Amino acid sequence: MDVEFPELVAETPYVWRASRGGTHRHRLICFPHAGAGAGAYAEWAGLVPPEIELAAVQLPGRQNRIAEDPVTAVGPLVRVLTQALRPVLDGSFSFFGHSGGAVLAFELARALQARGGPRPNHLFLSAQPAPGSGGRVRVLHDLTDEELTAEVVRLGGIEPEIAEDEDVMASLLPTLRADFDLWEHHEIAPGPRLESPITVLGGTDDPRAPLDTLDGWREQTDGGFATRLFPGGHFYFLGHTAELIDHIGRAVLEPETAGAVS
Repeated sequence: MDVEFPELVAETPYVWRASRGGTHRHRLICFPHAGAGAGAYAEWAGLVPPEIELAAVQLPGRQNRIAEDPVTAVGPLVRVLTQALRPVLDGSFSFFGHSGGAVLAFELARALQARGGPRPNHLFLSAQPAPGSGGRVRVLHDLTDEELTAEVVRLGGIEPEIAEDEDVMASLLPTLRADFDLWEHHEIAPGPRLESPITVLGGTDDPRAPLDTLDGWREQTDGGFATRLFPGGHFYFLGHTAELIDHIGRAVLEPETAGAVS
């Protein structure tokens, strides 16, 4: 008999969820990378353990919100998300963010902690240099359309066939550029360390998050710190999705045995 997996569907403007009908023990809330939408995590809904419910954040300017203007300031976005994500910030939950999404996950966790909670059980920050260590990373937001497209293809964020479709790229590039502009200008300000543990995830050959830029995240938490590296570049997880999700699942469901925090 075929197993039916929940699908990731839009529930509110900001929340897509693959509902488990209240049978889950933990919820993993995912924050997408520059230019991407919540649908980037659609495949994950069928890969997470049954004890975990998957949710993903949808921002303006992509997929079902393509007609809206992209976000231009991090502070107002974080303030909106502290309210907009309340339906999925109950019970036991963790954050996963990739690249710019990792910064958003961190800033939201910091804002929630400052408000007295709720706070994530765990932060999984993927492919993002630690605060103050990203100066060697190439700036992309001011490239020409052709240069930006070529760079994102080189990084693995867009398939070459898609990049050749002028109509598709005409709809993707404004949001992609706006996101790079947002995150390349954003600096994480000094502040209290998080109580939530942090696991930093990355690719061994990622030019956007070199290995020596990752360890500085340990200075942002009092809750425990670990790193987990995978072969590959900036989008390492596309070739190791099941392995990555298995690692996250063990870390949140069996933290005492998974070795996720050290």
